[in-house]
Amino acid sequence: MQITVSTVSLTVDDVTASRRFFTTHLGYREIAAADGFASLTRGDAAVDIVLLRRGTEVPPAGRRDPHAAGTVLAFTVTGIEDEERRLRERGVALTLPLCKEPWGETSFQVTDPNGIVVRFVEWTAPEEVGEGA
Repeated sequence: MQITVSTVSLTVDDVTASRRFFTTHLGYREIAAADGFASLTRGDAAVDIVLLRRGTEVPPAGRRDPHAAGTVLAFTVTGIEDEERRLRERGVALTLPLCKEPWGETSFQVTDPNGIVVRFVEWTAPEEVGEGA
């Protein structure tokens, strides 16, 4: 078996709002859509996204109504400071501001209109711990 793409399926109340957020702000493009459904891709290493309106009969019965709020999509990126600035300048609210950690992680996050958290992470070499610390 060879996996050719990874896709996450998210159940939301407003497919249009999430589709607009991901296509307008995060570089996704729509590749398929129908009533209560949108399939998005970027054409790079990012995971594809399928948005399903809550109650749609596509998922198994026990998975049709749970809302994707609380889901965190995490993307490892380069140029994180430029991306944070670009999103902020476009009016996207940061739900966690840019933060640099001593172990080498720089991150920030935004949240789409349906409560889907998108976390951006860039890794660098950890800070050196001084002697005697």
